[in-house]
Amino acid sequence: MSKIKEKDIEEIRRVVEKEFPNDPALQQVHTARKIIAKEAESEGLSFFGYVKLLGK
Repeated sequence: MSKIKEKDIEEIRRVVEKEFPNDPALQQVHTARKIIAKEAESEGLSFFGYVKLLGK
């Protein structure tokens, strides 16, 4: 379960849809990465540090 608010996720989706208007696959990938990056930031970790922590 995501640790960020639904309104933040919706904002990320809107931004990503504008960046990749005709490519749903890239939209999904970038949306997921941005959500993970935001969660990492809220925990005070880097993207890779957060992913590494989740893997443990």
